[in-house]
Amino acid sequence: MFNGSGSWLNIAAKIEPLEGISLDAALVGEMQRAAGTMDAIDFYTPSFKSYATSEIASCSKSAWPAVSITGPDCKLQCDHCKGRILASMIPARTPEELWCVANQQIEHGARGMLLTGGSNHRNEVEYDPYYSTIRRIKDAFPEFRIALHTALVDRDMAQRMEDSGIDAAMMDVIGAQETITQVYHLKRSVDDFERSLENLVATRLKVVPHIVLGLHYGRFLGERVALEMLRRHKPSAVVLVVVMPFYALVHKPFGVPDSLEVGRFFLDARQALPDIPLLLGCARPAGQAKAEIDAYALMAGLNGIAHPADGMVELAARLGRKARIASACCSMAVGGEMVTESGLWAKPGASSIPA
Repeated sequence: MFNGSGSWLNIAAKIEPLEGISLDAALVGEMQRAAGTMDAIDFYTPSFKSYATSEIASCSKSAWPAVSITGPDCKLQCDHCKGRILASMIPARTPEELWCVANQQIEHGARGMLLTGGSNHRNEVEYDPYYSTIRRIKDAFPEFRIALHTALVDRDMAQRMEDSGIDAAMMDVIGAQETITQVYHLKRSVDDFERSLENLVATRLKVVPHIVLGLHYGRFLGERVALEMLRRHKPSAVVLVVVMPFYALVHKPFGVPDSLEVGRFFLDARQALPDIPLLLGCARPAGQAKAEIDAYALMAGLNGIAHPADGMVELAARLGRKARIASACCSMAVGGEMVTESGLWAKPGASSIPA
């Protein structure tokens, strides 16, 4: 057992599922030098998609469903998504449908849900008809958690979201005008995104903004401006994701963001937001890139990783970080109230390495 002693690069190289990945020695060394006492790390397994590794058992398919109030429809048709991400979600096109969906999912064991929908041309999700139903769900099932994707909001909209009783408010924070105009097809400004963030943090909501790394066709552009916005407004937690342009058009292709650049941003974000929970969300490239990105996230000191790559539980243990597992959306983990202290939740026969 290593318990964090020795070179982190050498430790990672001895973990079988991580064989063949490429980690930058200089960056890993910087992360190791910057690390203080290594806190526990939370691994999240929301049921948005099928997931299991040799270390972590798949969570229930109905534990954390994603629901769209517009079905697959979205007016923006952003270049990386084209509304296709919504198509895999449970549709609830009317308030009564939302009530029925919530009841059905709770009956099947759901602990909470992600509630979202397609945007109008101003990057607003038109939730107004649904707020009373959300309030009804929360009053009837107070332990059922609802994380709401807000899109852009004014003060009144933010207040209505608070009044509805949602548990967490999520929004993407974009720091480059070119990305807003070209990728999102929006006639809105960077200032509009910052004002929306300001409006949300002015409420009592737990606000969990996301930064999508590589959003400008696979290139970094406004991510550090977005990070500065978060430093100014101090949300409850921050989720970092990496663009996954599965549905991009052939004539508008996205590159795969460089894992080293992603890892560098993780360390910079950790140092910029030392007292705010920093989480790696579900979205990021698959395969070797995912393993590299997840290893950098763990070494940079991020507080949690959703759908971790195979080998992350062992790497955490060897670096002296206790692993905790929660079958929940990482956006709901503010303050740790959704986290189950369960050590390593392993499949039968899987080996575990205690921290």
